[in-house]
Parts: sequence; C-alpha cells; structure tokens
Amino acid sequence: MKIAMLAPIAWRTPPRHYGPWELVTSLLTEALVARDVDVTLFATQDSITTGKLAGVVPRGYEEDPSIDAKVWEYAHQAHLFERAGEFDLIHNQADFPAHAYANLIDTPMVTTIHGFSSDRILPMYKPYEDRVHFVAISEADRHPSLKYAATIHHGVRLDEFPFEADGGEDLLFFGRMHPDKGAAEAIAVAKATGRRLNLYGIVQDQGYFEREVAPHLDDRIVYHGAVGGAERLRALGKAQALLHLINFDEPFGLSVIEAMACGTPVIAVDRGSMPELIDDGVTGLLVGSAGEAITALGGVAAIDRAACRAAVAARFSVEAMADKYLALYRLILAGNPSVTALI
Repeated sequence: MKIAMLAPIAWRTPPRHYGPWELVTSLLTEALVARDVDVTLFATQDSITTGKLAGVVPRGYEEDPSIDAKVWEYAHQAHLFERAGEFDLIHNQADFPAHAYANLIDTPMVTTIHGFSSDRILPMYKPYEDRVHFVAISEADRHPSLKYAATIHHGVRLDEFPFEADGGEDLLFFGRMHPDKGAAEAIAVAKATGRRLNLYGIVQDQGYFEREVAPHLDDRIVYHGAVGGAERLRALGKAQALLHLINFDEPFGLSVIEAMACGTPVIAVDRGSMPELIDDGVTGLLVGSAGEAITALGGVAAIDRAACRAAVAARFSVEAMADKYLALYRLILAGNPSVTALI
C-alpha cells in the first residue's frame, strides 16, 4: 500500500512546539511506517519522518514571515497532485483546498477534518462527499448534513508522556491565547481559589492577551509562552489539574489527553468533544461554567491519576488511531460500498 500523506504547512511536521494538525499527521505517518506501509509525507522541507519526505515549501509560514501562505499552499498541493497516480491513496490532513483536485484524479482520497469551523466551509465539503472519504475527529464535530466514512479519535504515544503520580498543587492552562480556549476563565478560577496557575501556549489573539491575560500576570499567575520537548512534558504532568474552560465546541483537544496521559485530571466545560474524552468523576470533571469549575476544584484531589493514564492507554493510543485508519484505507481500496457502517 502506497500512501501520500498531505500535511499542513503552517508549521514543521512534527511541530517544534505548537501545531496540532502537524503533530497528528506526524504521529499517524510514523505509526503507519512502523507497520510497513509505504508513506510519502508531503510537508515542509525541514520536516522529519521515517517515511519518504517530499517537500517544496522551505519552512512553515507561521515560522518564517517570508513564506507567503497562499502562494506556497498552491505549490504544496500541486506537488502532490501532479504525482497522484503514483499512490494507492491520498490522505489529506490539510483541510478543504485539496478537494479542488479530487475530480481531476483517479486516486482515492481521505480527508481528516480537524474541526468543522462553520457552515461557510460546506461548499468545499458537501459537493465532494461522494468522492472524498471524510473522517471526523469526534462524534461531536460531525456536521449533520455531511456524509462521513468514520470517526477516528486522535491518539498519542503513551511512552512519550511520563506519569506523574503527584502533580503538585499548581493549576495548568495549556492552549492558544484566544477567547475560545478560556485563559481568562482559568485565571478567574485561580484567583478565586488562591492557587498558582501556569499558562502555556501561543498568542493567537494579541488584543485578547493584552486585555484579559497580561494585566493579571504576577508571581502566581505565570505565562510561560509556547513550549515543546521536555519542558512541555513537565508542564503537562506537574499540575493538580488542567483547566480547559472552553468557550466553543472543541472538536477534539489534544492537550486534554496529553495531560491525562501524564496523570493530570482535567476540569473542562461540557461542550463539544469533552464528554468523549473525559469520564466525568473518573478522569476529570465536566462543568457548565468557570463558576462551577471553582466548586469542582475541591473534588479534583479525589481523581485517581493512574486512572487518567489508563484511560488514555485504553482509548487514545497512536496504535489504535493507526489501526483504525488502516482498516479504513483497506475498505476503501477494496471498494466496499458500506464503509460508513464498518468503522
């Protein structure tokens, strides 16, 4: 089986710190290669893979301002689709622009939808639902009018996340500095309970950061920026709880299962995919608001950190993710007409 894996080009694959789509693309690519699948990763030229790397874009456009996103997106897509006939299947991880090529080639296509942002993107999905096999990353993120081939949750490499039996007393926020992600709500909870809060993540909305986050920073509310490597792992594990007080319907939430992999329970607003990821009262606590999170914090010490890690091992491993994608590929290549009923 020869697979062309189309990565996004905002960041390197895998990313140095932030880049969830690129991270999932890398995890799946490496897991497929480990299963002796012939994978060519179409990504930025500085990307790293044990498969075959095919790149025309020097670096991610979020990392290098000299890279024009629109220009290089077209070059990136053309580089793959001009070679479409070399592959048994194309797996698109880079959103809807690739669908423009779908009716011009014969190679089957899978698109992982990394979050269905709004109905405005439907015109680049709905017309292609009988040509491209769409994968949702959670049941919650399925659009009611769209045909899907499968729902496949993301997975992580459990052995990369050290288990912390005692995470300490600090609280953690890990995500983009953007109103959707709830940094301001996390700060409110920390202040109301007198707890130290460590915030990590890129600043995606500078105005929001300056209004809602920066004025509260001191020796107890600390912003560390975006981190990767060992520092990221320490951040995820050295906390009593991750506060994920989102203001939108989260399509998945990698930081949630990464924190749980380290043993850190999650207090999350009960929206989007959160009930699919968190077993309420077992691996975390689902709440209706930041106010409820303040009360819930009193019960987080009763959460068994080992149970958090065990849940990730059972349900969110990269091995399980890869196995499900491989099963889907085989059904598609076998021409199975009932693929939606089988995954």
